[in-house]
Amino acid sequence: MVLGQTLPREAWELPTACVSAHDVGKLVLGVSNKGYFGNSTLPTFYNCINGDGIVLGSEFPKKSMINYLTHGSIWIGGVLGGDTLVTEGFFGAFFETLHHNHPPLSELNPDEAPFGEIRHRSNVKGSRYYDKAAVSEQDLIAVYTDTIVAAENLQDHHPGYRDFLDYRLHEPLHIEVTQRSYAWSSEYDEDFVIFDLSVTNIGEETIRDFSFGLHLLPGAGYPTETNSQYWDDLVGFIGKYPATGPCKLMDTLNLAWLADNDGDPINGGFTEQPIPDGQGQLVKSARDVIGALFISVPENPSVCFNWWTTDPDFGPMMRGNYRNFQTGGIGSPEGDRNKFFVMRNGEVDYDPAYTKKISPYDPTWLYPDQQWFDLNAKGGPTFECLLSFEDGFLTPGGSLPITFAIVAGENLHKDPYNLQNLPNNPDAYYANLDFSDLAKNAQMAKWIYDNPGIDTDGDGYAGEYRVCVLDSILDNDSNWIATAAETTWYKGDGVPDWKAALPPPTPKMWVTPTFKGIQIRFNGQESETTKDIFTHLNDFEGYRVYISRDDRVQSYSLLATYDIENYDKYIWNEEKQPDPGWDLLDFPMTMQQIRCTYGASCNDSLFDPLRYRPSQPYQLPNFPESLFYWVKHEWNVSEFGVTSDIKKRFPGARDPTKVSADSLTPNDYTDDGYLKFFEYEYTIENILPTVPYYVSVTAFDFGWPKSNLEPLETSITQNAQQVYPNLIDSAFGGDNKQVVVYPNPYRIDQKYRSRGFEGLGEEDRSNERLRRIHFANLPPKCIIRIFSLDGDLVREIHHDKSPSDPTSSNEEWGLVSRNGLAVVSGLYYWVVESDDGTTQMGKLAIIL
Repeated sequence: MVLGQTLPREAWELPTACVSAHDVGKLVLGVSNKGYFGNSTLPTFYNCINGDGIVLGSEFPKKSMINYLTHGSIWIGGVLGGDTLVTEGFFGAFFETLHHNHPPLSELNPDEAPFGEIRHRSNVKGSRYYDKAAVSEQDLIAVYTDTIVAAENLQDHHPGYRDFLDYRLHEPLHIEVTQRSYAWSSEYDEDFVIFDLSVTNIGEETIRDFSFGLHLLPGAGYPTETNSQYWDDLVGFIGKYPATGPCKLMDTLNLAWLADNDGDPINGGFTEQPIPDGQGQLVKSARDVIGALFISVPENPSVCFNWWTTDPDFGPMMRGNYRNFQTGGIGSPEGDRNKFFVMRNGEVDYDPAYTKKISPYDPTWLYPDQQWFDLNAKGGPTFECLLSFEDGFLTPGGSLPITFAIVAGENLHKDPYNLQNLPNNPDAYYANLDFSDLAKNAQMAKWIYDNPGIDTDGDGYAGEYRVCVLDSILDNDSNWIATAAETTWYKGDGVPDWKAALPPPTPKMWVTPTFKGIQIRFNGQESETTKDIFTHLNDFEGYRVYISRDDRVQSYSLLATYDIENYDKYIWNEEKQPDPGWDLLDFPMTMQQIRCTYGASCNDSLFDPLRYRPSQPYQLPNFPESLFYWVKHEWNVSEFGVTSDIKKRFPGARDPTKVSADSLTPNDYTDDGYLKFFEYEYTIENILPTVPYYVSVTAFDFGWPKSNLEPLETSITQNAQQVYPNLIDSAFGGDNKQVVVYPNPYRIDQKYRSRGFEGLGEEDRSNERLRRIHFANLPPKCIIRIFSLDGDLVREIHHDKSPSDPTSSNEEWGLVSRNGLAVVSGLYYWVVESDDGTTQMGKLAIIL
């Protein structure tokens, strides 16, 4: 790519320009290689990694169809020579893009293939994208520059292509951005996506007054951008928020947030299920919140937060910062010069909810136009906000690292009638908002980037900590002496760690369909031997087996569990505030550890920790103030095939961790190379053979009580597999399986959907798009042809699966012809031609 290269109009959408998505966690976020993210301005994008459709730009929680961010983009500004320039990831008027069906326009563009393509990496072993260099479960990496310049004035096509003030085409800063974004799926890190950028000056001149911003346009609602409930949002800024702990110290967040103004209550309450709104649409509440914060920026930046509306054109402006935007208003900063000014104005605007509280005599802020009080304070359709910072110089060849996070939080809205407090009583309105989950997730994103209390570079500095004094006494010199205190690390050493406290690795799992059942085999070698990166302990606790009829997390049911036998020890704390009580401070102890420490010997089988309880604790000999008791950690179902339905495949296999690696022999391994000691199995019996099931095996740890980290479990969907139990017993033997078609006849009066045979997890789709006829007992490779009675080919389906795929003997037909039309009632012939040329034929009837 040549600096300042002039390309024709169509080159603005390069072949490598695409959108992918972070979708492993609870927050699903669209990501582009053009400097914008979370974009939902068009009906559908397609994921350039896997081809899936992306409808929403920032869905939270996953599969809820609730969007919170219409788009976000990066702004990069600076002075080049004598010119003030701003490069934008999302360029142009939003409503023009939406209503005229334009693709998102950008002044940042990827290089030609393959250099500009989005790359996918994963630190999950077994993933098709596994890479040792991966940071997260889902890394997306893109490189783009601002050096492409349009060859014509595209004002006739889209007004956003022209600088509003200077009437000119895009002027590049000559920058290259390497964008790395990361996502995780565990319970504590599934609510955010972290972007790690390197901005490089690839030009020949120094960029002075370098500035960087995140431009965010909210759009909270369900189910699509056509829903009127999308256009009643509020934004705001959280500088500090109370940290967890008894002293309620404050964490610095500097976080911009976006949310629906009232959470969309329905009939006086909040609902998580779509219900009719009386106007022909399905609606549900959007109670949550999304935010953005800088995690790492150049040293000592001046962080700004600005918001504005475009209709009306209004935004807060400090009296000492007054600037004529030449647009007729003081809100939307059109043109490079105005945008650069806003990025560096040093303002942290008051939240829109407080608009009516600004008086004509306010010493700081210009008085808002009274006719817009209610609209600004109660939520409007065109709020935009900018979180930005300013820095110094960026010399030729120099790079700046910038890290920010997009974070979601649950249950912001608690009171369905809270909006009644606006515009007159914003304090009462905020008292009914709960930002605690958003703040917790924002802090966790910062800690994953830079682990608190960890001296990464070995220079003796491990970060910052707080000491919270719980109790103290006055000494003889009238000095207060702490007698009980709590030390909490809250900041790292400034060197990125990119380490998250992860659950044990997901077990490797194989699924085999049996007659009216499913055989699950899994190997847990990595699950049981991998140490936690935060505790440096092997914190494996056990396994869980799940089953579901669809692939939604909430649909899975627990079938079986195994967890090792261990116990939580509670210690009496006389200094506990506000009252003395019991503390859980240590990691769980095995029976062996307990007996060796507190029994007569390690073989003291008479020492039973469960004999002790709060009313009758264990007292440490010679230390009467030391009181303990124990409880089971989890269920302690630790006997395979006895207390747990999970069984060892090779009960006599020796433990490889207790012998030298040199002494292992082929007899210690399975035929496919896995250690037998870690092999397990579970059989599901007597289930319907005519429907698909999803099965999964997870691993979980025992958490980290001292750091208030709950036990972590691998994602249920991470190794989930779909499988059809075998329909007839003859499927077990020989190569001549008899193909079975069901339901046959297909009868619309049988109400398959309401009976759970169709459409599970797809409640938003119509009945016509969910009808299915199933073919079972198929060979792994074959062609299915369906003909009318006149011999016309209605549909041809190419079935091509690996024999090891648990769905290899099943295929579906959606009752749609090869022309894309729904078929009609009638009698049809089917023919299955296998890979070796043998065929089977039959009839099927459809009654609609």
